[in-house]
Amino acid sequence: MAIKILSDSGCDLPKEIIEEYDIDILPIIVIKDDKEYLDGVTIQPKEVYDGMRKGDIFKTAQIPLNAFTDKFLEYAKNGDSVIYLAFSSGLSGTYQTSLLAKESILDQYPDFDLEILDTKAASGGFGLIVYHIAKMAKEGRTKEEILKAAKFYIENIEHIFTVDDIEYLFRGGRVTRTQAFLGGLLNIKPVLTVIDGKLVPLEKVRGKNKVYKTMLNFMGEKAKEANLKDQLICITHGDDLDGAMKLKEMIQKEFGCESFLMNMVGAAIGAHSGPGTLTIFFFKRNYEEF
Repeated sequence: MAIKILSDSGCDLPKEIIEEYDIDILPIIVIKDDKEYLDGVTIQPKEVYDGMRKGDIFKTAQIPLNAFTDKFLEYAKNGDSVIYLAFSSGLSGTYQTSLLAKESILDQYPDFDLEILDTKAASGGFGLIVYHIAKMAKEGRTKEEILKAAKFYIENIEHIFTVDDIEYLFRGGRVTRTQAFLGGLLNIKPVLTVIDGKLVPLEKVRGKNKVYKTMLNFMGEKAKEANLKDQLICITHGDDLDGAMKLKEMIQKEFGCESFLMNMVGAAIGAHSGPGTLTIFFFKRNYEEF
């Protein structure tokens, strides 16, 4: 029996990948003017970025408990074997909510085969993990093989990203008002990563042109044990395709990479990172099966 792969919209995967690999996606809630929208369903990333440029403020809320219980109940009734890959618990409470839902469903269906994994990743980093696991599931790999690979991918995913306006990080509670003010005043672009599921600053760079080179330098440092040329590299962007294409060309030239997965940062994550966000995701080691 094929294993069902469930994830949430924080993985920022392109629609065609979601459809090709039959990935079930639960949407994160995006809020504007006290009205709730579903990420990727009733609100699209472009709408969020255009609104933010006009001064609109967007907030987000985690996937509610009833959405998980309804989805898990659907699987349980069908007798499905399911792996839920969750948005980083260090950035959202969604993972914890899914555990509560699992507990309640197991009371009714004690034999329900559900694995819940905290990816400790976001956006395209999260997406790369989901993609590789969904691909294995479609190939008919065993649950043990898939879980072994998932563990590796979660432990080895790397995030490198920057935001165009540090003000958006302030609104999301990631920097102080003083840091945001000084960053905007001095045209400082932060370069950040994710460690153990939480945002961690790497460096502050003045001017966007220096950001690209700084991001590639960190990429090289973090991938010393990897063969990047053989990896699928993910680049996501906050409605800045030109910037994303520039990053792609630089990565191709620097590391010889040929395979890329590119997409816009989704509405939920974009509500916190803002327009102009640029990201690179890869694995610090290549997965080898033994």
